[in-house]
Amino acid sequence: MEANKTYMEVSQTRETGEEIRMKIGDLAAAVGKGLLAGLIGTAAITASTMIEMKLRKRAPSSAPAEAAGKVLGVEPVNEEEKARFSNLVHWGYGAMWGVARGILGTAGLNGPAATMAHFGAVWGAALVMLPALEVSPPVEEWKAEALAIDALHHLVYSTATGLAYAYLDS
Repeated sequence: MEANKTYMEVSQTRETGEEIRMKIGDLAAAVGKGLLAGLIGTAAITASTMIEMKLRKRAPSSAPAEAAGKVLGVEPVNEEEKARFSNLVHWGYGAMWGVARGILGTAGLNGPAATMAHFGAVWGAALVMLPALEVSPPVEEWKAEALAIDALHHLVYSTATGLAYAYLDS
């Protein structure tokens, strides 16, 4: 690194041969904006899920917390700990996926295209990861209504996250 540079750069070449340069601080800013946008998206999916649960008179899903527990080796011992862990997983997972949205922005993908790419990554990961960890049946065993509702919730999350990110990045 040259002595007169006051920042580090990340350099990448597109398929067209065009070089993209970005300051590390720009990437850090995108990560921070993504975290905040992810929290906003998590608030939106929380509201969406609460409304749907109330309308359908169903209990909350424990699959995400069970999956995280398996991955992290965490076994809450009572209902209070299970609820606390589930809440931490829900908000932490949503915030972390917000980082992915920030990275999409730094790669030059914005607007509806970024929202749809983000939606595909978030929902696709859930559809693969939960059955792989044996906390949910494989997607081909889901009823169409359950699949549509799950897609709707994830679309609410990615749309709210995308809108929040666009606002924070403006």
